[in-house]
Parts: sequence; structure tokens; C-alpha cells
Amino acid sequence: MSLSVAVKAKNSTLISLMRLSSFSSAASSSSTTVSLKPSGRLQQTLAGSVVVNGKALHSGKLSTVKLLPAIAGAGRYFEFRSRSIPASIEFAQESPLCTTLLKDDLKIRTVEHLLSALEAKGVDNCIIQIESESPDDREVEVPIFDGSAKEWVDAIEEAGINAAQNHGGETVEKMVAYVNKPVYVCKNDSFVAVFPDIETRITCGIDFPQVPAIGCQWFSWKPEHDSSYAKEIAPSRTFCVYEEVEKMREAGLIKGGSLDNAIVCSAEHGWMNPPLRFDNEACRHKILDLIGDLSLVAQGGNGGFPVAHVVAFKAGHALHTELASHLTID
Repeated sequence: MSLSVAVKAKNSTLISLMRLSSFSSAASSSSTTVSLKPSGRLQQTLAGSVVVNGKALHSGKLSTVKLLPAIAGAGRYFEFRSRSIPASIEFAQESPLCTTLLKDDLKIRTVEHLLSALEAKGVDNCIIQIESESPDDREVEVPIFDGSAKEWVDAIEEAGINAAQNHGGETVEKMVAYVNKPVYVCKNDSFVAVFPDIETRITCGIDFPQVPAIGCQWFSWKPEHDSSYAKEIAPSRTFCVYEEVEKMREAGLIKGGSLDNAIVCSAEHGWMNPPLRFDNEACRHKILDLIGDLSLVAQGGNGGFPVAHVVAFKAGHALHTELASHLTID
């Protein structure tokens, strides 16, 4: 089935991207979807530890997060109630409006912004200790801060980044995931697809015809230098449509939501808490989420967001993590 037909997107740029990427993929004869190849750089971890705390978006509760260095090969993992929960697609659970990790009946909710920052900043190995304000809680949510990943980037930069060492005191080369053939997942007119490429690129589209101030947006981005993510993606905040707020609250969501931790847009009146940080801030935030969700492909400090062209249209966390499940490394 042709992707350009499946999504029914009236956008010549999208169709051109599909055709170009499909043509590039024809050169690949590998039957393996993802391969690990040497990156030429060492696995990294934090140089020190840093503690942050704040309110959760959906539960409205306070939580405290401590980021600590981890040995090479450990990967990124949460510690909650004396249990370890790897930041791996194996433990991802579908949940509304966020990405959740579940293991041993313990849940870590809204992990995407933190994982996005760790992935983009090259922190391959990290211990993430998290505590809820209630010691008996069996689920906890990562703080939302201002709805972006900026505070996580600031925390990582405060701690610093070093080459990670294994138990023997040796450094380990980082292996990077390369996509060998096109893969996509879709639902109705929403999709996420990956195509082989020689560099990492992300093209994202959103469409809110009922909200003119958002409308249809496209944004394409690649990490051209070390500060690209911190300047161009991390500051973009989560967003919502004002007319949908009450329905989300009735569903038990966004109990901690406010104009301080999201940008809110009304179908009739436009943006309610300007100014925007970017004209296409909503679209950029989708890229932020996508980086965090696809980081769940990482294993043992290797892999993570693949070297590929990732194209998403009207996608959310459920489609992101479904795609990630198809990119696991054998």
C-alpha cells in the first residue's frame, strides 16, 4: 500500500519526500530492519548528579527526579520504590496523552520530555531516580515544568557529560542504529514512517483545521551541531486545544495543567498565552516527543533514535511507540 495514498495528505512536499525516500531505500538489500554500526564516539554518561522537582501534568502531584551517572552498557533506567525500570520499548504501555513505562505493577508516566533531552544530548547511560510525594504510590509522573524539555537540558548541562566506563574502568564505543528498509505504522490518516538515510532527519506535520491559529504545519529538522536541539527543539512547549480541556479533565487527565506549563489555543480566539517561542512551536514539540519516544529503542547504551529520515503526520505517542516496537535490535 502506498503511503501517499494511505494518508490522503494533500501536500505535494509530503508526497515528494515519500517518493524520494522510497527511491533511496531501493538500494538496500538487507532483510534486517535495523543494524548497529560503530559511531566513532564513546558511550557517555553524566559527569555528576543533579536533582529537580516539580508538578506532574496529569496527576497534579509533586515528584522529585535525581539524575545520576551510570556505567557503560547500563543504558538509561528509572529507579522507583527500589525497583529498576529500563527506559526500553519492552516496558512501554499505551496511555492517553503521554508515554508510560510499566514493570512489576509500577508505572512511570510522562517520560518523553526527559528521555528526549537525554537522547538528544548524548547521555547514553543514566540512572533516573524518581519519587512521588506519596510514599505508597505505585505510579509516579515525571514533572512537566513549563511543558518543554528546556529544564531537562539545563539540568544535564549542569551535571556535565563524560565518557562512560564499564566495570573494568574501560570506555566503550557507542553503536548507532541504522535503518535498512522503510517501515511505517498508521491509523486512519495519521502515520509515522522511517526511511534509510545517511543522517538523522525528522519531518513532522500536524493538522488542526478546526483551530485556524494552528492549522496545518510542517517542519523538517536535523541536528546540525551540538546546540541544535537545545536551541531549536527543547524550548517548544506542549500544547492543547482550549475547547478540549474540559473533556480531558473529565477523563482524569491534566489535573496539573495550567497556562504555565502548556500553550493553549482556542478555535475562536487563537493562542491564549502568547507569545509563542516559535511560529511553529506546536509542530516542533511533536518532534521533541518523537525523539523521546523513539529513544526507547536503545539497549545497553547503544541504538536509540536511529540514523534515518523519520516522517510523521498527525501522530501521537501510541503511533510513536508502535513504530519503536518495529525498530528493536535483534
